[in-house]
Amino acid sequence: MPHADSAYIPSGLSKAQFWEHVYGSLAALLDGQRSWVTNLANASSLIYNSLLAYEPYFGAGERQVNWCGFYIESSLFPGPRITSTAEPEANKNTSRLLLGPFCGMPACQLINTTPGKARGVCADAFLKRETLLVPEVDAYPGHIACDSASKSEIVCPLIVRTSDGKDVPVGVLDLDCVALSGFDETDKVGLEKITALVVQACDW
Repeated sequence: MPHADSAYIPSGLSKAQFWEHVYGSLAALLDGQRSWVTNLANASSLIYNSLLAYEPYFGAGERQVNWCGFYIESSLFPGPRITSTAEPEANKNTSRLLLGPFCGMPACQLINTTPGKARGVCADAFLKRETLLVPEVDAYPGHIACDSASKSEIVCPLIVRTSDGKDVPVGVLDLDCVALSGFDETDKVGLEKITALVVQACDW
């Protein structure tokens, strides 16, 4: 089957059935590949395009999901630690998330996750290690506005269970919608199952 066919959505699916379908398609797409860069690229594309094709709830209209992608803990990236050239030297050792594979408009590259200095939904979900469902982003304290069209957001942390039984966050899956209250508890359940699949499919 062509890889692009993974994003095909049958008609008549309930939202719960939709997420089960996306989960099954993603599991097949990730099978045999352990690179987190490759897997996150395909995951963001599959989720984004599946949502655009799901007309009852999302699609390309007034409830469109306009961004879907990942932010990853900076220590997982190879090479020197990436920092902003405009950032004061004293602040260059802060904990941060870096922009990873995504679909949508260009987004902010760095998100500070240093406790006490962190801001935004992604940073909070990462630090709290829990999914955050935000019905109105403009009302969220410290919200980082990458796209003024975004009105609601859901962010799921990527949690890796280490060999000694510790839960370690390695990043987040972030989705934006152009409608207020664009996501609900059914989306939360579906996306949390998908993030668990992604975590298990990758070598971190």
